[in-house]
Amino acid sequence: MVERVLVPGKTCWRTDHADRLSFIVDAADYFRHAKSAMLQARERIMLIGWDFDTRIKFEPEGRTLDGPNRLGAFLKWLPEQNPDLDIHLLKWNIGALTAIGRGMTPVFVLDWLSDPRVHFEIDGAHPIGAAHHQKIIVIDDAIAFCGGIDMTVDRWDTSDHPDRSRYRREPSGRRYGPWHDVTTAVDGEAARALGEQARARWKSATGADLDPVGPREAIWPDGLAPTVTDIDVSIARTLPEYDGREGVHEIEALYLAVIENARHSLYLESQYLASRALAEALAARLREDGGPEIVLVIPRNADGWLEQKAMDGARRSLLHMLWHADVHSRFEAYYPVTQAGEPIYVHAKVVVMDDTVVRIGSSNLNNRSMGFDTECDLALESTRVGDPVSRAAAELRSRLLAEHLDVDVEAFDRAVDDEGSFLAAIERLRGSGRSLRPFEPGTVGKEDSPLAENALMDPERAPMSAARRIRQVLTR
Repeated sequence: MVERVLVPGKTCWRTDHADRLSFIVDAADYFRHAKSAMLQARERIMLIGWDFDTRIKFEPEGRTLDGPNRLGAFLKWLPEQNPDLDIHLLKWNIGALTAIGRGMTPVFVLDWLSDPRVHFEIDGAHPIGAAHHQKIIVIDDAIAFCGGIDMTVDRWDTSDHPDRSRYRREPSGRRYGPWHDVTTAVDGEAARALGEQARARWKSATGADLDPVGPREAIWPDGLAPTVTDIDVSIARTLPEYDGREGVHEIEALYLAVIENARHSLYLESQYLASRALAEALAARLREDGGPEIVLVIPRNADGWLEQKAMDGARRSLLHMLWHADVHSRFEAYYPVTQAGEPIYVHAKVVVMDDTVVRIGSSNLNNRSMGFDTECDLALESTRVGDPVSRAAAELRSRLLAEHLDVDVEAFDRAVDDEGSFLAAIERLRGSGRSLRPFEPGTVGKEDSPLAENALMDPERAPMSAARRIRQVLTR
């Protein structure tokens, strides 16, 4: 019997049933589906975020759904339509400070507080230097969204990722570049479990208990087709050691389990490649005879000067480790580009192991996601070849690679069948326009940095140890 990857208490927190689950690729679809679901709320909406910005539009191309098009105005309008509705917004405290610098003024937030049904809180219940990185929306404990997409500026984009879009603009009017991301929608008991996680975060930040929402009719966004139905969904978390609470490292255990158990292919999308522990596990599989093909899709560069110095420097070192380990030519790392060759920023956090396991969430292939920040991922595991989860895993992998290569899903699947290899199919379909570009030693040749694999920038564990490092830096 094949050993299960998803084991409650080890590689996940718990596993619960869902009637429906959908993979949602890119924020243009996510923003619209999230608004459609929130329009159906009756008792409670919870937004738990690393960041959200009240000024963003759900539908920049033109409003098709009821209610205001901007997030803040919409959340203020909803309780006016339904006096039984409460809205709870919880935002990481450092993200709240940076939002003021972007122009999201606290005056608007204070205006919300005049309505006792809108509850806005800042979450500082974390170790020094850590981040609350979860991205969760829960509506009446009946439907939840969980994944990699923040409901904030610079995220909205369509899956065709044009070079220029009149709709990819910040509230200030400044243009931003193409952005790729992935999240999930889920209902049933799995949504109620995410509601429990959201309420736990609320209590940690505020000290206040929120009761579960009683059973009510199902909620599902209009126009969102379920990817898979009648399935079990697992939730995996990272919670740092804090205030007497032991750390939770289910996500790290899950990453290591999928790397160890992959037999044919391992497809990963991540904002970063910076965890040496995970890279060493990948390198060990590459050295094996008959191990899996490993395809990694990451952004050309991290977002921001400091992150580039720290995270791109770490990536350079780990890519060289993987290239050296790739004695059987089963590994490639790519970054996607637009038709004109502009890099598309990869913010998605996806793992597809064979046609067996799918994991989508907030965690990246970096140290912080393994033990220092707060993360939440969803995962599915098939029970037999050809079952609905197996088909969904294969379809998601093909959907994502077809998007990156700018080809039809059918064309990608034919290429895989013809070549008998995902890597060979990618190489066959890569073109000169919008496509995937390979990382090579020359690509990252100038990206070495003294901040690479720096425990201050990307710590693994031990929050007190990180605090001591910060004091050491400040007192030198």
